[in-house]
Amino acid sequence: MTPTLPIRSPCPPGACICDRERLLETAGADQRILRLTKSEEKRLLERLENIASLTDLEHMQRRLYEQLGIRLDVAPGFNEVRSMRGIVIDIADLPGLCRKTRAAIPAAIRRGLEKRPEIAWSLLNAHDLLRDA
Repeated sequence: MTPTLPIRSPCPPGACICDRERLLETAGADQRILRLTKSEEKRLLERLENIASLTDLEHMQRRLYEQLGIRLDVAPGFNEVRSMRGIVIDIADLPGLCRKTRAAIPAAIRRGLEKRPEIAWSLLNAHDLLRDA
């Protein structure tokens, strides 16, 4: 017998648009996102708040996709970046991803960037925005 992995408990009816039930009913659907239980989500958010470098952030982006199927894009916005709000953090639509989690991940990354602004500068430099500075 193979042990079953714990999956995320359902959101209260009408409180979320995650389509968790439809994802569970669809045969062959990518259900990796359901492995993100509430306790694992807390660990993930803590880890994102404590990123140490741009390389670490990029590593987390790869791991989020590999383990959960979450496509996360972090890049400078189209307009001038004056604060961490100018950095665009986009999560691709993914059935099963809770509305609260979709908002919590970018918030945790922003807190991490505010703690270590050198990561934001590295991000800007990686997108060639500081070449003349």
